[in-house]
Amino acid sequence: MVRPVIDLLAGISPVIYGVWGVVAIVPLVRDYLMPFLSEKMPFFPFASDNYTGFTALTGGIVLAIMVCPVMISIMGEVIKTIPFEIREASLALGATKWQTVKSVILKKAWPGIIAAMILGLSRSLGETIAVVMVAGCALNTFPKSIFDPVYPLPALIANTYGEMMSVPLYDAAVLMAAFILLIVSILFNIAGWGILLRLERKES
Repeated sequence: MVRPVIDLLAGISPVIYGVWGVVAIVPLVRDYLMPFLSEKMPFFPFASDNYTGFTALTGGIVLAIMVCPVMISIMGEVIKTIPFEIREASLALGATKWQTVKSVILKKAWPGIIAAMILGLSRSLGETIAVVMVAGCALNTFPKSIFDPVYPLPALIANTYGEMMSVPLYDAAVLMAAFILLIVSILFNIAGWGILLRLERKES
């Protein structure tokens, strides 16, 4: 019953998640999370004067909910590739179902699970439209807390690329932002695949 819902959520367009974030997550952060932390936790180190709800936290929540179905779907496919005979052998040796899942299935599928997490996080690094709609995209401000608006590099490139030809040297700034995003993505993927190789070597 859950699998079709996960597959459906994994295939939804990012703009739908952005609209949902504006309708649901932005009011949640603005009307509940920020007042709660301001009144109940005055010592909270991430207090902010921004009360619009378009914050870094909002963008993070939307991105997390958006990439989780993708990661879960890939993890499910990885777990399904484990031979059924291995599970039967574990159960035949007297292991319980939970012991089989913990010590056999998850241990065998661990590299694939890590790969699914890397793929989902890599997608979130380059996500644009959902972040543009909920993160605030405030120029000339540096976020000091999770409740401040942010302007991620993909949103910056998408919003300003059309103006790069009309402002002197603006094209160089936008292309530098794209280059930085490319370098961050490459480094992140290299680190992830390094973890995968290390896990495979340990298993072998």
